[in-house]
Amino acid sequence: MYAIIATGGKQYKVSEGDVVSVEKLDAEEGAQVTFDNVIAVSDGTLKVGEDVASAKVTATVTEQGRSRKVIVYKYKRKSGYHKKNGHRQAFTKVKIDKIEG
Repeated sequence: MYAIIATGGKQYKVSEGDVVSVEKLDAEEGAQVTFDNVIAVSDGTLKVGEDVASAKVTATVTEQGRSRKVIVYKYKRKSGYHKKNGHRQAFTKVKIDKIEG
């Protein structure tokens, strides 16, 4: 059984027991989170649309963190312009506990 959920502007295919890294959620480690925006659920047959209107996915937050640094370098030739910047994207790791739907 798997479900496709949407969170943080992205879609994730998850099954029970999976550990998924999603965009940062406002929850503490060990807290329960519920994903209500379920796009599809499959348990042998694929259900979408009105069939999954009441479906939800429950997960536990396992980690809050930041990914590795990405270097952003801007450069324009002949004008002497260059700018170096770094970015670390925040993430939340969740363990999928239950898929209802």
